[in-house]
Amino acid sequence: MNLVRLAARDAVQAARVLSEVREAALAGRRARIAPRPVIEQSWDRVLRSGVDPERDVRSGLLPSDEVRRRREESPLRQVLPVLREGLLSVADVAQHIMVVADADGRVLWREGASPVLRKADGLGFEIGADWREDVVGTNGVGTPAVVRRPVQVFAAEHFVRSHTSWTCTGAPITDPRDGRLLGVVDVSGPLETMHPATLAWVDSVAKLAEARLRELHLASLERLRAVAAPVLARLPGRAVVVDRDGWAAAVTGMPYVRRVALPKSLAPGHRWLPSLGACTVEPLAGGWLLRAEDRPAAPGACRIVLDLAGRDRRTVTVTSSSGSWSRELSPRHAELLFLLAEYRAGRGAAQLAEDLFGDASRTVTVRAEISRIRQYLGELLRHRPYRFREDAEVDVVLPDHPSDLLPQSTAPAVARKRNAGHEARSERPPV
Repeated sequence: MNLVRLAARDAVQAARVLSEVREAALAGRRARIAPRPVIEQSWDRVLRSGVDPERDVRSGLLPSDEVRRRREESPLRQVLPVLREGLLSVADVAQHIMVVADADGRVLWREGASPVLRKADGLGFEIGADWREDVVGTNGVGTPAVVRRPVQVFAAEHFVRSHTSWTCTGAPITDPRDGRLLGVVDVSGPLETMHPATLAWVDSVAKLAEARLRELHLASLERLRAVAAPVLARLPGRAVVVDRDGWAAAVTGMPYVRRVALPKSLAPGHRWLPSLGACTVEPLAGGWLLRAEDRPAAPGACRIVLDLAGRDRRTVTVTSSSGSWSRELSPRHAELLFLLAEYRAGRGAAQLAEDLFGDASRTVTVRAEISRIRQYLGELLRHRPYRFREDAEVDVVLPDHPSDLLPQSTAPAVARKRNAGHEARSERPPV
């Protein structure tokens, strides 16, 4: 049965069928119709999170000053005109509302038809509310944030019973520079407003927003480049001009780098950066001038923490005597750094290709990705074989449940680690 098509023809009948599917799944019975894979996987995650399907749990709303701060700091504020133009006019006619949440699942903006806004209030779908999947169950904000793709959640596909009179369609918005999740845009309304084309519509507008963010980034780098050109022309040696996030606008005396990993709080003076070594940091309008120093500079002991515990976010944090900085990792970089942490003695390109793809011949892909990782880890990552620097302390933070270890990874070595974790848990004696 095509439930999407049925819902477009008869929303009430589709909701009734989905209610039967939900009740069977929660009771541990086999339903006559299986839930869609994206919904079934979400229900599994939510059950493990301990969300009560019969209880509408609402976390505390953020104070207005905290909402204001998050709005001001969120890159999504720059694309609100794109979202409004693409969604609001149609949403208002279709009795929907537009909701924009940040990467933490907090609702920051909410606009649309007044009657629907009042109904959303009754569900706790308010400004400042927390709509992460592991807080309120399967929904059009939290679930797209986890799976990183557009998701339509109709009627009883919602995990919590009080949400089953609602239909939600959400799409993640990512930073086009590095793939970092910025938030989710969602169009929601009463279940009778469901339309199968809504998914493609919301996804298209989210992609337009990402394209706008890319344009804004390139324009800001171009402005910084104009400021940097006369400065770099007078300098000997190696230097790079970067924006406040480390994206390079211009370089001199060295190969072009796309981004320089910066500490969380950077100040003028002498600093050590993994990709440049010892350097002098000087403020520049809209960014920083980083001048590499000729003297060798040993950074001293450092600690590298690879955090893989989050379901939808993986980071590497480097702490040394000169400061600390963090970076969100792409799925592929998270896989590679996890493998190098597992094999501290090192892995060759062919070995990593076998670990990642089950194909030792795919060394070109491995070398290209390692080269990108070294752009921000620098000399902390050695080669021949690839490995972390010997004097670095490397810690890996793993998720509580083995299946949450890089859940979207198909790498054979990662799958073996997940399976080993399951076996270890099953062999534990009862408490």
